[in-house]
Amino acid sequence: MSFLIATPEMLAAAASDLSGISGAINAANAAAAGQTLGILAAGADEVSAAVAALFGAYAQQYQALSAQATNFHDQFVQALSAGGLSYVAAEAANAQQALLTVVNAPTQTLLGRPLIGEGTAGALGQPGGAGGLLWGNGGAGGAGVAGQAGGRGGDAGLWGSGGVGGAGGSGAAGGAGGSGGWLYGNGGAGGIGGSGAAGGDGGRAMLVGNGGVGGQGGVGVAGLNGGMGGTGGIGGNAGLVGDGGAGGQGGVGAAGLDAVNPTPGPAATAGVTPANVFGPGTQTGQAGGTGFPGTAATPTGGSGGNGASATSNSDFVGRAFGGAGGDAGIAAAGGAGGNGGNGGNATIQGGDGNVFAAGGLGGAGSNGVAPGSAGGNGGNGGAATLVGGKLPNGFAGSGAGGNGGDGASSALSGGAGSTGGTGGAGGSGGLLYGNGGAGGAGGVGGTGGAGAAGGAGGTGGDSATALAFQRDDPFTLAGGVGGDGGDGANALGVGGLGGTGGMGGNGGAASPLIGNGGAGGNAGVGGAGGAGGAGGAGGNGGVGGSTEARNSFLGFGSGGGGGAGGDGGGGGDGGAGGTGGTQGGVGGRAGFLLGLPGADGSAGAGGPGGTGGAGGAAGTGGQGGQGLGGGSSGGAGSDGIAGAAGQSGPDG
Repeated sequence: MSFLIATPEMLAAAASDLSGISGAINAANAAAAGQTLGILAAGADEVSAAVAALFGAYAQQYQALSAQATNFHDQFVQALSAGGLSYVAAEAANAQQALLTVVNAPTQTLLGRPLIGEGTAGALGQPGGAGGLLWGNGGAGGAGVAGQAGGRGGDAGLWGSGGVGGAGGSGAAGGAGGSGGWLYGNGGAGGIGGSGAAGGDGGRAMLVGNGGVGGQGGVGVAGLNGGMGGTGGIGGNAGLVGDGGAGGQGGVGAAGLDAVNPTPGPAATAGVTPANVFGPGTQTGQAGGTGFPGTAATPTGGSGGNGASATSNSDFVGRAFGGAGGDAGIAAAGGAGGNGGNGGNATIQGGDGNVFAAGGLGGAGSNGVAPGSAGGNGGNGGAATLVGGKLPNGFAGSGAGGNGGDGASSALSGGAGSTGGTGGAGGSGGLLYGNGGAGGAGGVGGTGGAGAAGGAGGTGGDSATALAFQRDDPFTLAGGVGGDGGDGANALGVGGLGGTGGMGGNGGAASPLIGNGGAGGNAGVGGAGGAGGAGGAGGNGGVGGSTEARNSFLGFGSGGGGGAGGDGGGGGDGGAGGTGGTQGGVGGRAGFLLGLPGADGSAGAGGPGGTGGAGGAAGTGGQGGQGLGGGSSGGAGSDGIAGAAGQSGPDG
């Protein structure tokens, strides 16, 4: 950027020039006034009238230009005046800063703090700088990193407030507030405690002023101090005249852990898939092998093997039967349901007589066993195809889809919430006069964890297409039905119990002479109960098989119906709310000459019960097959019933 330099001599010269310009404009206007404002009346002849009009126009133009020049001069003077004032203000500020630098230099060098000025903010976990010896507030303490306490707030000098303590890092306490000025000033507030740690204490006031507020305790963390919320910081004490600082609120207890269903183990060996068959006459594909049952090492049921496809290329009478898909193996403890195998396809190539093709059935999925595990999906049915041929009585039907397996229920409940932290005690009033600080409120109990969800039902297998290609004589096509979806499972576990509210802090004592005692802090509210687990969703029904005729005539047929959707599982019940804190803080002592004792804190209210888990969504029915005649869609399953809400916790 450009730099500008302003000097008083240049400003004085500019002011003198502007004064001269103003005088010149005024003199010119005065000299021209008679000639421009006193034009004689025009004579009666045409020449006199034209001359008068010409000089009258010149006079009007001069007057307008004169007014514009005067206005421009005034605006320029205003701008220069404003610039001069800004220059004066900047010079004054620079002079003040320079003066402070000179004044603060000796004490900064000898004592490490200015004579007049604010204390600097502390770096990570470091204390704030002290304020000026005569005047200035203490700097804020730096926030700590994980495991590091917050920095203490800086102290004020003769006149000023103490700095705020820094927030504690995870698991570490908040920093204490700085002390107020020796003559006048309030103590700084304590910093917030890190996870599960205590808040910092409020700073004290030295002569006249109030003690600082204690910092809030940190939120509890599972595995640290039993998940209990951190204790609130103690309020700062007043000096000679002033009120004690309020105690910090206790931290919220740690939330209970949500119940989590275990991950199902690996699948067992799949069933054998036989080779496809091809040839004249009747051809029958072998069924796929059943999946191997689950074991301790491989608990999930093995998938069923796919059925073999069959193709008949007879010139007259042909039969083709696709092999059925194998059913899934039964799951063992810790395993999910296995998937059914797909049915084999059936194809007739040629065949002018009574031909018949039937696709294989899809295998059934097995049920889940591990808590909250899903049922296996049903296998798809095999397709059936007629290619060529001239004589009547041809038939092709696709295989039905396999049914899905049912999901497994889960009885895993959510963990209980932890107790809220204790509120900090209030600070004491001044020696001559002052009220005691109020005790901090107890922390709220932790929320209970959610219950685990029930397992979803497996999807029903789809049927395939029944197709006629280049067939001239009457034939019939039939699509297979879709498999039914498996039912979702119930969530049998409940939400976790809410944590107990923390105890209230005691009120601070009043001045020994005159003052009221601080009120005791109220005990904390109990934590909310955890939500119940959701019921498992029902599996969707499989799609019915379609029918299709390509370059073929005189065909009849109907699509297969869709499979029914599975029912949803019921949701789990919500957990009970936590008990309210049983003990409020004790009120502080009153002054001996005049004052009232502080009121005791009240017990905490019980926490609300958790919400019941949502019922599992019903599986949708499968779409009916399309083509020569549409199939009907499958019916939807029923939604699961929602769990009941938990009961509210008792008051303390």
